[in-house]
Amino acid sequence: MNLGAFSVSLNVKDIQASKHFYEKLGFQSFGGDISQNWLIMKNGSTVIGLFQGMFEKNILTFNPGWDENAENLEVFTDIRTLQKQLKENGVNFLSEADESSEGPTSFTIEDPDGNPILVDQHR
Repeated sequence: MNLGAFSVSLNVKDIQASKHFYEKLGFQSFGGDISQNWLIMKNGSTVIGLFQGMFEKNILTFNPGWDENAENLEVFTDIRTLQKQLKENGVNFLSEADESSEGPTSFTIEDPDGNPILVDQHR
């Protein structure tokens, strides 16, 4: 099962302080809008998202259809197919994608320790 590009979305208290800290670790701004309290940063192929005031916990994020540079992949498994496979495997969902839709959508699941996992397809 290929879930797409992986990143960690961090719930931060002060986005400016977090940005400066991760820059010291070699991360550079890659996307987002710091004036809207979110920023995507990259170090090599490692991607993190900084989000201030948008959610309660850190989130593991997968993006079907994208590589680690947020570039479209020619071939990928649609999120609705992934959702169906996970349901067949007995995975419980916190939120679901509308299986009758097409294009961008998302779903959220949780691992056994309560860590949220967002699968977010942008195309």
